[in-house]
Amino acid sequence: MTYPFVGAFLQLSLWELVRSASLVSQIVLVLLLVASLMSWTVIFAKWSQFKSAAAANSSFLRAFRKSPSLDAVAVAAEQFRKAPLTGVFDFGYQEVARQVKAKGQIANKVALERTLQLGISEEVTRLERSMSWLATTATVSPFVGLFGTVLGIIDAFQGLGAAGSASLRAVAPGISEALIATAAGLAAAIPAAIAYNVFGHSIRELAARMDDFSLEFLNLTERHFEE
Repeated sequence: MTYPFVGAFLQLSLWELVRSASLVSQIVLVLLLVASLMSWTVIFAKWSQFKSAAAANSSFLRAFRKSPSLDAVAVAAEQFRKAPLTGVFDFGYQEVARQVKAKGQIANKVALERTLQLGISEEVTRLERSMSWLATTATVSPFVGLFGTVLGIIDAFQGLGAAGSASLRAVAPGISEALIATAAGLAAAIPAAIAYNVFGHSIRELAARMDDFSLEFLNLTERHFEE
């Protein structure tokens, strides 16, 4: 059994289909290509960032737990600037320094806790940078591809009307154009959606580690100033 539509489709190369597409369809494909390239750029950048952050966190945490005082931790922290925990520590250490300078002790633990939360919020915001692009690409790209699909179907019906008969060869270019737009939309959206979910989990995990670290920071502060 033969399929005339498949034969007509195979006679057209991908580049020929794109080149013969309407201007609007070509713009749609270009937009999807740009969105996909930018998404992959963000994906590789965030993957590298989270990998470095996790490794630096582990190293900084070991140094923190071995250090006898906050001052010693502050010196060691300079080696682990990629660690989100270092940013949280800086917020807490500066608040401790302000209170000790003013009153010689930790007089306001609530203020210290709030400062640590501010540090966590600052680091989470930094980790979430560019994540909105992945979310936008994952959400919008299928609809942009669908728009191109609709245009391709319109072209197919126009070709059918111009041919004056129900010829599959007449509608093949338009249908092919529609399928390419659909595939391009999915190709841009699927990696972005997967990466967004994976990185979102990494951010939540790092945020939980920062919450735990804030408790360790408070414990070390209390031990240091009780002594």
